[in-house]
Amino acid sequence: MRTVVVIVGVVVVVLLALLWACQRHLIYLPDRQPAPSAATVIPGARDVSFTTRDGLRLAAWFVPGERDVAVLITGGNAGNRLHRAPLARALAAHGLPVLLMDYRGYGGNPGSPTEDGLTLDALAARRFLGDTLGHTKVVYFGESLGAAVATRLAVDHPPAGLVLRSPFTDLAAAGQANYPYLPVRLLLRDRFPVTDLIAGVRAPTVILYGTRDTIVPPRLSRAVAEAAGDSATLIEVTGAGHNDQVFLTGSELVGAVVKLADRAGGTR
Repeated sequence: MRTVVVIVGVVVVVLLALLWACQRHLIYLPDRQPAPSAATVIPGARDVSFTTRDGLRLAAWFVPGERDVAVLITGGNAGNRLHRAPLARALAAHGLPVLLMDYRGYGGNPGSPTEDGLTLDALAARRFLGDTLGHTKVVYFGESLGAAVATRLAVDHPPAGLVLRSPFTDLAAAGQANYPYLPVRLLLRDRFPVTDLIAGVRAPTVILYGTRDTIVPPRLSRAVAEAAGDSATLIEVTGAGHNDQVFLTGSELVGAVVKLADRAGGTR
């Protein structure tokens, strides 16, 4: 019996060590293929690039618009900017300039994703919008894991508005919901602590979630709204799952971004 216990213990330790070493391959699921030319996907869009503080040159798409409030889109943990093109098109139809970025390791970009790396990527995108393109009023739109990236950026570089789609309270809570039998909080390197940060956001905030989301449970998104306080508006999208089309082109989502841009004083 003692031998069996020892063997089981060794197996558990080995499995936990593998999870520790390989966890970022479970968290970040990039489509690493280079994205096509922007104009072939979104009429009028152009390919742009910017450099992070740690020296990575990241490719992105910029969609011009006639309004003076721009939108910065920080995507979720999977795919690349091609998968968010419908959202960019929908926002551009309302005259909003849109910067659709890709993180390091996504869409043909160099590097490997980490929490600190994604923070640097979003900061570089924000600076590009302001310093290079001259957009001083920016609404941040963060999708799922990108909601955590946008929240951190909003604390240090306040936006004109913040839209969080399917946010989690922190990555460990979302991970525990998907892997209930693993000590996720103990193992995680990257934390993305949304509720610890969001009270420090000084901008009107909208939080959207789907009632049938099985990846980020609705209770986590509601908890983010509660932590945000009176500055946040919570929108429940009935029957929507985490990756449903309504979270790319739905009227509730697009309308939330447009209303924040209107509130920021963007001209039409």
